[in-house]
Amino acid sequence: VAGSGKSSLVHDEFLRRFPEAVVVDQEAVSRNSRSNPATFLGIFDDIRKLYARATGQPASMFSFNSDGACPGCKGQGAVSVDMHFLDEVRIPCSQCGGRRYTDEVLGLRWEGLNVAELLEKTVLEARDILLQSRIRSALELLCEVGLDYLTLGQSLSTLSGGECQRLKLASELGKTGNTYVLDEPTTGLHLSDIGRLIAILDR
Repeated sequence: VAGSGKSSLVHDEFLRRFPEAVVVDQEAVSRNSRSNPATFLGIFDDIRKLYARATGQPASMFSFNSDGACPGCKGQGAVSVDMHFLDEVRIPCSQCGGRRYTDEVLGLRWEGLNVAELLEKTVLEARDILLQSRIRSALELLCEVGLDYLTLGQSLSTLSGGECQRLKLASELGKTGNTYVLDEPTTGLHLSDIGRLIAILDR
């Protein structure tokens, strides 16, 4: 019965006794404009290191939140225009064209791509480019939960509730563990996505 204390029992008792368990709870994914699938899965640091090794530049140069950010939009890719009595409007930054980076960074390449071009690749496309095991494993999980069409740099603020839930599942299912606690993991999922999830859990 809803509200009978099932979740409280698991969180307060079971997880206290088995702290190594991997938990997929109902907490919402933080959907802000500076987060994307690559940052959420923790693989953007690895991608920036690839560019750093290939170019001899510090990894921070390839972050749109740090040294490589376009000064016009501060790495957001868009600027807000105050419409006085109307809602503010966001338009692509005229300085970087919405690519978030300085011209200097956009001139640096790895495998023929600058970092902005790589972030524009879909998960499926990136999987065939980024062959490093940790990165590829994370991208494989995104494909398995049906998010192969997202781009690596797509803002989490543009994702639906179901997409966020699948992103979260991919993140948690990528962790090493023998015990998984799933608290209503199908919230917001389409029936076809539930079938995918069950197949992943069965495997």
